[in-house]
Amino acid sequence: MSRTVIGVMGGSSADERTVAQARELGGLIARRGWVLLSGGRPTGVMQASITGAHEAGGLTVGVLFDDDRDAAAAGLDIVIPTGLGAGRNVVNILGSHVVVACRGNGGTLSEIAMALRFGRPVVLLDFDPGAAFLDACASPGQPSRWRVVPDAEAAVEQVAAYLAEIGRRP
Repeated sequence: MSRTVIGVMGGSSADERTVAQARELGGLIARRGWVLLSGGRPTGVMQASITGAHEAGGLTVGVLFDDDRDAAAAGLDIVIPTGLGAGRNVVNILGSHVVVACRGNGGTLSEIAMALRFGRPVVLLDFDPGAAFLDACASPGQPSRWRVVPDAEAAVEQVAAYLAEIGRRP
C-alpha cells in the first residue's frame, strides 16, 4: 500500500495562533508516519506545517504555484514546481487522502470546496466557513464529510477516523 498523504492547506499569511497550530499539526502528522503535502510556500501555514513535520522527521512534499524550485519552503523533501498557478490546488487535493484546512482566505476556501467536490474528507482546524458552504461543495448525491475541530490533536484524531472510514491504516 502506498504511503498515506495528508494535505495541509491554509493561508500564506497567518496569525501567530494559526502558525503555532499548523506547526504542531505538521509534527503530529509526521509522528503518525503520514506524508505531509502542502502548497510549499515559505510563509504562513505552509511553512509552519512543513517545519513541524520536518522537525519530527516526517516526509514533506510541496506542490508549488509556479515553476521556481528555489521559491520553496525550507524543510521540503520533495519539491514539485508546477507553473500551474492556482490550478496546482487540484493537484494538492487529488494527491491527498484527507485534507486539513487551517485558517486561510480565498485559496484555502477553493481547496476546501475542491476537496469536498472530489470526495476527500476535510478537517477544519479552528476554521469554520459555515455548514451551508461546506455542504454545498459536495458532489450531487455524495455525502459532505467535514468536521470542525479546535486544535491540532483533535485534527489528527479526526484524520485517523476518516482514514479508517476510507479503508486506510490510520
